[in-house]
Amino acid sequence: MLKKTQFFFIFIVCASSYGQAVRNYSNEFMNIGVDAAALGMSNAVTASSDDVNSGYWNPAGLANLEDGQIALMHANYFANIAQYDYIAYAKPIDNESAWGISMIRFGVDNIMNTTELIDNQGNIDYNRISLFSTADYGFTFSYARKLQVPGFQYGVNAKVIRRIIGKFASSWGFGFDAGLQFEKNDWKFGLMLRDITTTYNVWNIDQTEYKKIANAIPGQNQELPQSTEITAPKAQLGLSKKFIIRYDYSLLVASNLNMRFSKTNDLISTNFVSVDPALGLEFGYTDLVFVRAGAGNFQNIQQLDSTTKVGFQPNIGLGFKYKGIQIDYALTNLGNQSTTLYSNIFSVKVDLGQFRN
Repeated sequence: MLKKTQFFFIFIVCASSYGQAVRNYSNEFMNIGVDAAALGMSNAVTASSDDVNSGYWNPAGLANLEDGQIALMHANYFANIAQYDYIAYAKPIDNESAWGISMIRFGVDNIMNTTELIDNQGNIDYNRISLFSTADYGFTFSYARKLQVPGFQYGVNAKVIRRIIGKFASSWGFGFDAGLQFEKNDWKFGLMLRDITTTYNVWNIDQTEYKKIANAIPGQNQELPQSTEITAPKAQLGLSKKFIIRYDYSLLVASNLNMRFSKTNDLISTNFVSVDPALGLEFGYTDLVFVRAGAGNFQNIQQLDSTTKVGFQPNIGLGFKYKGIQIDYALTNLGNQSTTLYSNIFSVKVDLGQFRN
């Protein structure tokens, strides 16, 4: 419960800092990723994604659907304090187009509200402690279509963001993504543009509740914060190829260049754009069993002696598919020795066409 109380203060500080400005790191729960198969490859799937999860990775991939699919995922973060859940459904409209819908929830529940712990007489009364939840929701509506040019297909997302911090603050946000895929000679290329129009979040802060913490730290949080937050665009450029080995074996090789249009600690960083590369591999046997590995999140890390070293995040994963049901597992962030930071992720994908057949 102590850790959840600390989360409360973190969210209050974040909410109180929102102004009408472009943020490098805003709505970050929408950037975590979905589908254990993709996470096991360190998210390097912009070019290769071609199923129901394409609504997240690159909506252009939905155009490859042959029938309806549903996907589910659950993960725990920060020593099981935060819960991350995802559900998606997609199906073809005709031979040239498809649509999909998905929802993401990232939340922390049962946080202690200690703002009324001390009564008007200065007495501590533990009965005045209440519980609340903070949760971020992302709803995505996707459309994809094949172009008249052979090998090309595109997709677009319309996103609705809902963020709730108990009874203290809440916001609505709206934004759009666009994706493109191209295939030639078994090589696949992908481009994903996130928040292309910038994503706007408009916050509503409960002034009565805010006044209870306005003087908690002298000299800070004295004024009601501004309420508009703008998420800057991002881009992912992907390349992949699948090799068939002696009929029964396959090897998918994929790479991504993840770009933010600002200066960060990414491996390649300039004032205009910062680039974080990602690499992924998937070894398959008879389209039944899959072993995956990847490396991403390459960062320049400043050391105590003022030197800089390159850090990265390795991931691994396993998958099993049988009669239209695919179960995947990923273990992420293996390079970090803290058990609170790496995560066990499970996901399920169901091809509904197999059951009709």
